[in-house]
Amino acid sequence: MSNLRWKEAQREQTSLLAPLERPLLGWLAGRMPRWVVPDQLTMLGLGAMSAAAVFYWLSATNLFWLHLVNLSMLLNWFGDSLDGSLARYRKQTRPRYGFYVDHITDACGTLMLILGLGASSYMRSEIAAGLLISYFMLSINSYLATHVFGTFQLSFWKFSPTELRVVIVLGNLALLVNPAAEVLGRWRLFDFGGAVAIALMAAVFVASVIENTKRLYRMEPPPPNAECGMRSAE
Repeated sequence: MSNLRWKEAQREQTSLLAPLERPLLGWLAGRMPRWVVPDQLTMLGLGAMSAAAVFYWLSATNLFWLHLVNLSMLLNWFGDSLDGSLARYRKQTRPRYGFYVDHITDACGTLMLILGLGASSYMRSEIAAGLLISYFMLSINSYLATHVFGTFQLSFWKFSPTELRVVIVLGNLALLVNPAAEVLGRWRLFDFGGAVAIALMAAVFVASVIENTKRLYRMEPPPPNAECGMRSAE
């Protein structure tokens, strides 16, 4: 297996905070103690997301736990964003291993976070389920596109996981000020945010599928004799 020809996908990051995040991650990678390794940071990111899920569940009875959700989101950003940066800084990348482990832990962490949010009193379970389905559909599309185009798109419409973490933290701060906060007089804050996120992810998914299909059709048009072959078979 190790002898199979394989080329690492080109990373494409165009999110709003990328110009600030990229140099910060480089600065942090250059100052990490030698005993800190990328796998430890990956596990920190997953553990922090799991903790955030538990704290969301606990916050249904005590708003104090939302502070720990925000702390967990910061730790998740630190671990999840820095693991690859540290490996690249030290020239210790394992492209296939890193791509697989990083994104499978992202999927597990997101699953737990949304389940925890759905178990809290801030988001209806059906909206949490829709959010989870939308996220996984968008992820599947992204990974398939990475395979066929050789480019891994880290952000969509200027949004990446970093921007989403910021939105979640801001939402938690709003709940700490007013737990009964509503939007448009009828939507609870996180229900509204979840519904908007579902709509946006669905729009990105549909637009991306259409664009990718058109691009692949141009790259691999039907063979000239395909139609004749089909008629002969009939």
